[in-house]
Amino acid sequence: MKPTVLVLGGTGRTGGQVLRQLLERGVDVRALVRSADRLPAAVSGAAGLTVVEGDPLSLSDDYLRGLSQGCDAVISCLGHNLTLKGILGAPHDLVTRATERIWRTLEATQPDKPVKFILMSSVSVNQPAGRDTRRGWVEKTVVALLRGLMPPARDNQRAADFLCDGVGTAGPFVEWVAVRPDTLLDGPVTDYRLHDGLVSSLFRPDSTNRASVAHFMCELATSPEAWKTWAGRFPVIVNAAAK
Repeated sequence: MKPTVLVLGGTGRTGGQVLRQLLERGVDVRALVRSADRLPAAVSGAAGLTVVEGDPLSLSDDYLRGLSQGCDAVISCLGHNLTLKGILGAPHDLVTRATERIWRTLEATQPDKPVKFILMSSVSVNQPAGRDTRRGWVEKTVVALLRGLMPPARDNQRAADFLCDGVGTAGPFVEWVAVRPDTLLDGPVTDYRLHDGLVSSLFRPDSTNRASVAHFMCELATSPEAWKTWAGRFPVIVNAAAK
Protein backbone atom coordinates (compact mmCIF):
# COMPACT_ATOMS: atom_id res chain seq x y z
CA MET A 1 0.00 0.00 0.00
CA LYS A 2 1.35 3.40 -0.99
CA PRO A 3 2.19 5.77 1.87
CA THR A 4 0.49 9.14 2.17
CA VAL A 5 2.55 12.17 3.16
CA LEU A 6 1.41 15.67 4.11
CA VAL A 7 3.93 18.36 3.09
CA LEU A 8 4.01 21.85 4.59
CA GLY A 9 6.02 24.50 2.77
CA GLY A 10 5.97 22.76 -0.59
CA THR A 11 6.40 25.97 -2.59
CA GLY A 12 9.83 26.69 -1.10
CA ARG A 13 13.11 25.76 -2.75
CA THR A 14 13.59 22.68 -0.59
CA GLY A 15 9.90 21.89 -0.20
CA GLY A 16 9.47 21.80 -3.96
CA GLN A 17 12.24 19.21 -4.16
CA VAL A 18 10.44 17.16 -1.50
CA LEU A 19 7.21 17.20 -3.50
CA ARG A 20 8.93 16.14 -6.71
CA GLN A 21 10.94 13.34 -5.11
CA LEU A 22 7.98 11.95 -3.17
CA LEU A 23 5.89 11.82 -6.34
CA GLU A 24 8.74 10.11 -8.19
CA ARG A 25 8.64 7.44 -5.48
CA GLY A 26 4.93 6.87 -6.11
CA VAL A 27 3.84 8.42 -2.81
CA ASP A 28 0.41 10.03 -2.44
CA VAL A 29 1.14 13.61 -1.46
CA ARG A 30 -1.06 16.24 0.18
CA ALA A 31 0.50 19.67 -0.15
CA LEU A 32 -0.71 22.47 2.12
CA VAL A 33 0.40 25.72 0.46
CA ARG A 34 -0.58 29.37 0.66
CA SER A 35 -0.77 29.69 -3.13
CA ALA A 36 -1.04 26.86 -5.65
CA ASP A 37 0.30 29.23 -8.29
CA ARG A 38 3.71 29.03 -6.61
CA LEU A 39 4.02 25.26 -6.93
CA PRO A 40 6.98 24.08 -9.03
CA ALA A 41 5.98 23.52 -12.64
CA ALA A 42 7.44 20.00 -12.47
CA VAL A 43 4.77 18.86 -10.00
CA SER A 44 1.76 21.01 -10.83
CA GLY A 45 -1.10 18.73 -11.87
CA ALA A 46 0.88 15.55 -11.18
CA ALA A 47 -1.00 12.33 -10.47
CA GLY A 48 -0.92 11.50 -6.78
CA LEU A 49 -0.73 15.16 -5.70
CA THR A 50 -3.57 16.84 -3.81
CA VAL A 51 -3.11 20.56 -3.31
CA VAL A 52 -4.85 22.47 -0.53
CA GLU A 53 -4.51 26.23 -0.25
CA GLY A 54 -4.38 27.52 3.28
CA ASP A 55 -2.28 28.57 6.25
CA PRO A 56 -1.39 25.91 8.85
CA LEU A 57 -1.80 28.54 11.57
CA SER A 58 -5.29 29.67 10.56
CA LEU A 59 -7.07 26.53 9.30
CA SER A 60 -9.76 25.23 11.62
CA ASP A 61 -8.94 22.29 13.87
CA ASP A 62 -11.52 20.12 12.11
CA TYR A 63 -10.15 20.90 8.66
CA LEU A 64 -6.56 20.24 9.73
CA ARG A 65 -7.58 16.93 11.32
CA GLY A 66 -9.29 15.89 8.09
CA LEU A 67 -6.24 16.87 6.07
CA SER A 68 -3.87 14.83 8.23
CA GLN A 69 -6.21 11.86 8.71
CA GLY A 70 -4.67 8.74 7.20
CA CYS A 71 -1.24 10.28 6.65
CA ASP A 72 1.79 8.10 7.39
CA ALA A 73 4.13 11.09 7.65
CA VAL A 74 4.19 14.88 7.78
CA ILE A 75 7.17 16.77 6.36
CA SER A 76 7.54 20.42 7.37
CA CYS A 77 9.77 22.60 5.21
CA LEU A 78 8.30 25.78 6.64
CA GLY A 79 10.70 28.62 7.21
CA HIS A 80 11.29 32.34 6.96
CA ASN A 81 12.21 34.01 3.67
CA LEU A 82 15.70 35.50 3.70
CA THR A 83 14.48 39.04 3.16
CA LEU A 84 14.23 41.87 5.65
CA LYS A 85 10.47 41.35 5.91
CA GLY A 86 10.84 37.57 6.09
CA ILE A 87 13.44 37.74 8.84
CA LEU A 88 11.96 40.50 10.98
CA GLY A 89 8.29 40.40 10.01
CA ALA A 90 5.43 38.41 11.52
CA PRO A 91 4.82 35.65 12.27
CA HIS A 92 8.05 35.35 14.23
CA ASP A 93 7.12 31.88 15.50
CA LEU A 94 5.79 30.26 12.30
CA VAL A 95 7.79 27.02 12.61
CA THR A 96 7.13 26.55 16.32
CA ARG A 97 3.40 27.24 16.13
CA ALA A 98 2.94 25.02 13.07
CA THR A 99 4.87 22.21 14.76
CA GLU A 100 2.74 22.49 17.89
CA ARG A 101 -0.50 22.56 15.86
CA ILE A 102 0.42 19.52 13.80
CA TRP A 103 1.35 17.60 16.96
CA ARG A 104 -1.95 18.47 18.64
CA THR A 105 -3.83 17.52 15.46
CA LEU A 106 -2.13 14.15 15.15
CA GLU A 107 -2.65 13.46 18.83
CA ALA A 108 -6.36 14.20 18.39
CA THR A 109 -6.71 11.75 15.49
CA GLN A 110 -5.12 8.96 17.60
CA PRO A 111 -3.75 6.96 14.65
CA ASP A 112 -3.28 3.20 14.96
CA LYS A 113 0.47 3.61 14.52
CA PRO A 114 2.66 6.66 15.19
CA VAL A 115 2.80 9.25 12.42
CA LYS A 116 6.28 10.36 11.38
CA PHE A 117 6.88 14.08 11.77
CA ILE A 118 9.95 15.29 9.87
CA LEU A 119 11.07 18.84 10.56
CA MET A 120 13.56 20.70 8.41
CA SER A 121 15.71 22.48 10.96
CA SER A 122 19.22 24.02 10.89
CA VAL A 123 22.73 23.52 12.26
CA SER A 124 22.12 26.68 14.30
CA VAL A 125 19.83 24.52 16.44
CA ASN A 126 21.35 22.85 19.47
CA GLN A 127 20.46 19.39 20.68
CA PRO A 128 19.22 19.19 24.26
CA ALA A 129 21.43 18.40 27.23
CA GLY A 130 24.55 19.83 25.57
CA ARG A 131 25.02 16.87 23.24
CA ASP A 132 26.53 19.08 20.51
CA THR A 133 30.00 19.10 22.04
CA ARG A 134 31.54 20.47 18.81
CA ARG A 135 30.34 23.99 19.60
CA GLY A 136 32.67 25.96 21.90
CA TRP A 137 31.83 28.91 24.09
CA VAL A 138 32.58 31.52 21.40
CA GLU A 139 30.17 29.90 18.94
CA LYS A 140 27.59 29.40 21.68
CA THR A 141 27.78 33.12 22.43
CA VAL A 142 27.34 34.04 18.76
CA VAL A 143 24.40 31.63 18.37
CA ALA A 144 22.77 33.07 21.50
CA LEU A 145 23.12 36.57 20.04
CA LEU A 146 21.61 35.40 16.75
CA ARG A 147 18.61 33.98 18.60
CA GLY A 148 18.17 37.24 20.43
CA LEU A 149 18.41 39.39 17.30
CA MET A 150 17.04 37.11 14.56
CA PRO A 151 13.51 35.71 15.08
CA PRO A 152 14.03 32.78 12.61
CA ALA A 153 16.97 31.43 14.64
CA ARG A 154 14.93 31.64 17.84
CA ASP A 155 11.92 30.06 16.11
CA ASN A 156 13.91 27.07 14.85
CA GLN A 157 15.35 26.40 18.30
CA ARG A 158 11.98 26.64 20.03
CA ALA A 159 10.43 24.22 17.53
CA ALA A 160 13.20 21.71 18.22
CA ASP A 161 12.85 22.23 21.98
CA PHE A 162 9.13 21.55 21.69
CA LEU A 163 9.77 18.23 19.98
CA CYS A 164 12.12 17.21 22.80
CA ASP A 165 10.16 18.55 25.75
CA GLY A 166 6.58 18.61 24.53
CA VAL A 167 6.49 15.47 22.42
CA GLY A 168 9.37 13.38 23.74
CA THR A 169 10.56 10.14 22.20
CA ALA A 170 7.96 7.70 23.48
CA GLY A 171 4.65 9.18 22.34
CA PRO A 172 2.05 6.69 21.09
CA PHE A 173 0.81 8.85 18.20
CA VAL A 174 3.74 10.94 16.92
CA GLU A 175 7.44 10.22 16.36
CA TRP A 176 9.84 12.82 14.97
CA VAL A 177 13.18 13.65 13.39
CA ALA A 178 14.68 17.15 13.11
CA VAL A 179 16.95 17.31 10.06
CA ARG A 180 19.81 19.82 10.32
CA PRO A 181 21.43 20.84 7.02
CA ASP A 182 24.36 23.24 6.85
CA THR A 183 24.63 26.07 4.30
CA LEU A 184 22.01 25.25 1.66
CA LEU A 185 22.93 25.16 -2.03
CA ASP A 186 21.02 24.50 -5.21
CA GLY A 187 22.00 21.52 -7.34
CA PRO A 188 21.17 17.84 -7.77
CA VAL A 189 21.13 15.06 -5.21
CA THR A 190 24.74 14.19 -4.41
CA ASP A 191 26.43 11.79 -2.03
CA TYR A 192 25.87 13.06 1.47
CA ARG A 193 26.92 12.20 4.99
CA LEU A 194 24.77 11.98 8.11
CA HIS A 195 26.14 12.76 11.56
CA ASP A 196 24.61 12.55 15.01
CA GLY A 197 26.14 15.88 16.03
CA LEU A 198 27.74 18.99 14.61
CA VAL A 199 30.79 18.45 12.41
CA SER A 200 31.87 21.95 11.38
CA SER A 201 32.46 25.38 12.87
CA LEU A 202 29.94 28.16 12.56
CA PHE A 203 32.78 30.22 11.09
CA ARG A 204 33.82 27.52 8.58
CA PRO A 205 30.53 25.91 7.58
CA ASP A 206 29.97 22.90 5.40
CA SER A 207 27.36 22.83 2.63
CA THR A 208 24.30 20.75 1.82
CA ASN A 209 22.37 20.57 -1.46
CA ARG A 210 18.67 21.20 -1.05
CA ALA A 211 17.93 18.20 -3.25
CA SER A 212 19.99 16.00 -0.91
CA VAL A 213 18.07 17.29 2.12
CA ALA A 214 14.86 16.44 0.30
CA HIS A 215 16.20 12.97 -0.55
CA PHE A 216 16.98 12.23 3.09
CA MET A 217 13.59 13.46 4.30
CA CYS A 218 11.89 11.30 1.66
CA GLU A 219 13.95 8.34 2.89
CA LEU A 220 12.78 9.01 6.43
CA ALA A 221 9.16 9.14 5.24
CA THR A 222 9.30 5.93 3.19
CA SER A 223 12.08 3.71 4.62
CA PRO A 224 11.44 1.87 7.92
CA GLU A 225 15.20 1.28 8.27
CA ALA A 226 16.05 4.98 7.96
CA TRP A 227 13.32 5.87 10.42
CA LYS A 228 14.44 3.30 12.95
CA THR A 229 17.96 4.74 12.81
CA TRP A 230 17.08 8.41 13.26
CA ALA A 231 13.75 8.65 15.11
CA GLY A 232 13.95 11.09 18.03
CA ARG A 233 17.28 12.51 16.85
CA PHE A 234 18.81 15.59 15.20
CA PRO A 235 20.87 14.31 12.26
CA VAL A 236 23.23 16.77 10.59
CA ILE A 237 23.38 16.32 6.80
CA VAL A 238 26.27 17.64 4.70
CA ASN A 239 27.53 17.01 1.20
CA ALA A 240 30.10 14.22 1.06
CA ALA A 241 32.39 16.55 -0.87
CA ALA A 242 32.33 19.11 1.95
CA LYS A 243 35.41 19.37 4.09
